[in-house]
Amino acid sequence: MQEIYLDHAATTPVHPEVLEAMLPYYRDMHGNPSSMHRFGQRVRHTVDEARSIIARCVNAEPGEIIFTSGGTEADNMALIGVMTANRDKGKHLITSQIEHHAVLHTCEYLESLGYEVTYLPVDETGRVAVEDVAQAIRPDTVMISIMFGNNEVGTLQHIGKIGKLAKERGVYFHTDAVQAFGIEEVDVKRLHVDLLSISAHKVNGPKGVGSLYARRGIKIASYIHGGNQEKKRRAGTENVAGIVGFARAAELAINTREERRAHYEKLRRMMMAVWDEQSVDYVVNGHPKFYMPHILNVSFPGTKTEAMLMKLDIAGVAAASGSACMSGSLEISHVLRAMNLPEDRLISAIRFSFGYGNTEEQVREAAERIARIVNKG
Repeated sequence: MQEIYLDHAATTPVHPEVLEAMLPYYRDMHGNPSSMHRFGQRVRHTVDEARSIIARCVNAEPGEIIFTSGGTEADNMALIGVMTANRDKGKHLITSQIEHHAVLHTCEYLESLGYEVTYLPVDETGRVAVEDVAQAIRPDTVMISIMFGNNEVGTLQHIGKIGKLAKERGVYFHTDAVQAFGIEEVDVKRLHVDLLSISAHKVNGPKGVGSLYARRGIKIASYIHGGNQEKKRRAGTENVAGIVGFARAAELAINTREERRAHYEKLRRMMMAVWDEQSVDYVVNGHPKFYMPHILNVSFPGTKTEAMLMKLDIAGVAAASGSACMSGSLEISHVLRAMNLPEDRLISAIRFSFGYGNTEEQVREAAERIARIVNKG
């Protein structure tokens, strides 16, 4: 039985070209980027080159890119770093109820320090209303953090409109673009984004590396102290091989974005077409128009999520109930809960996500296996 991986929103396989780019930095290029000798300076040049590549991918300047250990650290750095460095401006932060836990739990931490957080609701498609953002802004609001595209249901937010609003009101705007980068066009200048988080392992790069874009001039406090790396903003010897892999993965993702979007849309429609042919009872969760094509979140009324995932695993199909960071949890997704979906949809939701290596034949086979499981009951 062929195993079929449909959980690319959780993590992606490393692209062969990415692995090839990384290997020299495990074998031969072993210098410390902070060392003054030629071994270190050769590696320093490589890190600088990678920084320029990531910057070009989001239309930023190289000096505005801070390498991190991944999206979670980038989110933490954005929220904690900016809020603590700008306490003189206020102690209020705005976010949404459907953010990744890297943002939500960081907001909870800030609340424990005396900061105030407004958690905006979403509609039944998972979208935040720009009007709600506008109404939530106060004189002491320092920052707005709204994710670019939701990792569980794929819904895209009004990033450009929120960014423009934030700029007009003199509030910093951060977006977690971890799931959207490489799928959607990300231009920090056009979208009026001040801070943006991305991660390598969502775009066929290595785990353990990501970056934060922080617009030049923004005060951001460091909370990892030590050496002078990343212009004293993030101490610690750089993960050179990871950074090299990240840059190559980002290049590949950007260069093939439109081709992959079309492919994922085709896979998405094919999967639903098979279910329609097989008379499967299902409902799509998320926005019907503004969504990322690689994520398909559906409810199968009459089934239970956990039982369904176990049956899928036995059938050789890897899927998820939501964020991989919450695996092992029997709680209903906070995203679906915030969307106020009916109970039968809440308890039967499954996320399928497409990516590198998925073929039409694979997805058709997976859809047929799913249909057999659902219809068998």
